[in-house]
Amino acid sequence: MSEPMYRLAADRTVLRALMKRTGDGRPVSIRGLAQAAEVHHSTIGNLLTGEQESVSESVAQAVADRVGVDLGVLWERDGRTSRSRRRQAVSI
Repeated sequence: MSEPMYRLAADRTVLRALMKRTGDGRPVSIRGLAQAAEVHHSTIGNLLTGEQESVSESVAQAVADRVGVDLGVLWERDGRTSRSRRRQAVSI
């Protein structure tokens, strides 16, 4: 089964503000955040413009870690949980 997806729950401006002053007090660029999350810089850029709303759980966690906040500050689970998917598959 693929990794769960997370949607940016906070307003994009919150992510941008957190990038300006991360948990360690230093700013992080789009490219720096992308490097920390091991994604192409366009993924971070697209999150900031609203062209993309969701990323995998590992990317969401890496972004949250790099800016110094808990996962739930920026992200919410997107879609059904794994348990719900299993239940649905059983009922089909």
